[in-house]
Amino acid sequence: MSPASESVRSKDEAVPTVADAPMSEALFRAARMHRITAAHLLRETGLYPGQELLMMQLWAQGEQRQADLIKTLALDPSTVTKMLQRLEQSGFVTRSPSPHDRRAVVVKPTRAGRALRDRVQQAWRDLEAITSAGFTQEEYEQAMRVLNRIEANHSRTPSADGEPPASP
Repeated sequence: MSPASESVRSKDEAVPTVADAPMSEALFRAARMHRITAAHLLRETGLYPGQELLMMQLWAQGEQRQADLIKTLALDPSTVTKMLQRLEQSGFVTRSPSPHDRRAVVVKPTRAGRALRDRVQQAWRDLEAITSAGFTQEEYEQAMRVLNRIEANHSRTPSADGEPPASP
């Protein structure tokens, strides 16, 4: 057992670890609960977690090429394609060939998709309130710094050529 995981266990038995990776496990559990809560809050809109992020991008930027959505959302192309198929079947977006480049697909929200905006934004305000409940302003700011650091650490993950991540 590493000294870090031992110190976490001795201080807080509520964060058990099975892989000797208490921070990663705690982050995984928190992200899982966040997603479950988001799903609950989004249920009435007919959207699943993740779909609202795509819709937010369309609401903010207007119609876009599917390739640009893939890049902006930093998701696998097959994931975005499946997401768009479901959104299209639900009547929230349309996809059509670009008038400028027939190889490109343009995605735009429908009237029904645009009508979701206020409810989705409220769901995200509620999600933020649940997520940050009980935090002082200082704790909130510290949590944001830690989460930003974790995100930055993961942006330096090993590359396809097997290079190790850069040291923090």
